[in-house]
Amino acid sequence: MKKHIRIAVAAACAFAMVGAFALFGCSSNEQKADEPKADEPKTEQHEAVELQLFAANSLSKAMDAVQELYTQDHDWVTFKDTQYLSSGELNEQLAGGAYADVLISASKGKMDDAVSAGYVDEATRFDMFKNDLVMVTGESSELATKYGADQSFTLEDVASGDYAVAVGDDSVPAGNYANQALSTVNCFVDPDGKTGSDSAGKANGTDAYAGTPLAGKVNAQTSVGNVCKQAESGAVDVAFVYSSDVFRFGGVKVIGVVPSDTHKKIIYPAAICKDSKQAEAAQEFLDWATTNADAKKLWQEWGFELVTE
Repeated sequence: MKKHIRIAVAAACAFAMVGAFALFGCSSNEQKADEPKADEPKTEQHEAVELQLFAANSLSKAMDAVQELYTQDHDWVTFKDTQYLSSGELNEQLAGGAYADVLISASKGKMDDAVSAGYVDEATRFDMFKNDLVMVTGESSELATKYGADQSFTLEDVASGDYAVAVGDDSVPAGNYANQALSTVNCFVDPDGKTGSDSAGKANGTDAYAGTPLAGKVNAQTSVGNVCKQAESGAVDVAFVYSSDVFRFGGVKVIGVVPSDTHKKIIYPAAICKDSKQAEAAQEFLDWATTNADAKKLWQEWGFELVTE
């Protein structure tokens, strides 16, 4: 009888141990099911970031496309109504207390002003893009037919005085570069008597075309977009704009490239603003925008060349 009892007790113990192991196994499996597998990447968590960019007018279409591309893989980042104005107007906005995380200017001189005024962190400044200055005319104009194929129209042709011309005003870097070039063919009188790349290309309130072949024939506009429209509409014969503006606006045809040695180098500097509350995220965007292969393709499609290329 005792022998049967011992067998029964042993069987009960064995059953209990099997049950315990089974429960432990289930518990262990449940725990592992909740844990990420070793070969599964952990999802990185990001806080929402909103960036405010101030960028030169000529960058509008290209920058919009690059920002859209960036947010596809960085969905925690949004861009708050990026401001596209002339470089001088961007500085005026910052002077008035406007907030921005990034400033991208179309002029080294305007970025120098931003540094001097304390709008940007000079340590973050770098040259982002380079560009060309070109002469354009309306697509259906006689000049387009005559010079559009080989782009052989020159500054000397402008200096003949036979054509009405559109340039940016003093606040527009493209206009400054155009005036520098025009000074080399005696079509712009620098108030300080300088010419070419030594000139600031600004009239400073004077009629800098008086007494030149372009006297009474220059239409100054507040943006390169408006300059382009003057040529497209036929209001002027020739307009001085960036090569990237031809991609951006259309409706015009390049008839000549302005020699690069007649004006200062066309460089777009970028920098993080001193008051930025998202300086790290802003720098990450700029780094990506200048190194990502797809971003580079977009810049090229809109006529911009990275300085690092």
